[in-house]
Amino acid sequence: MKKLIIVSVLFCTASVFAGTALAADDMAGMKMKTGAMDTASSTDTALTDAVVKKVDPSTGMVTLQHGDLKNIGMSAMTMAYKAKDTSMVKRAKEGEKVKVRVESVNGTLTIVKLEKQQ
Repeated sequence: MKKLIIVSVLFCTASVFAGTALAADDMAGMKMKTGAMDTASSTDTALTDAVVKKVDPSTGMVTLQHGDLKNIGMSAMTMAYKAKDTSMVKRAKEGEKVKVRVESVNGTLTIVKLEKQQ
């Protein structure tokens, strides 16, 4: 009886590993994105039109009224975002039209690029 159980366990284990290997081979040529919010490719650097609604230097937050942020799957809205650095907060002025790039940085939605519109 013990031999039958051992053989059955070994057979099941071998089947699972063989199935995993076959599945991995089927997907070998596919480009997969990792991370829950990592939806942008490294070459996708599109900027979104926005208006600066509020700047809070004490927290490093900038409130934006923005269009769709397609790279992170967010629709148009007004929301406060963490700025990547303090120089970005100092440059932002309330009421100013800008172009922005928002990304998830360590799980926090962060403005990684902010340019004044021309």
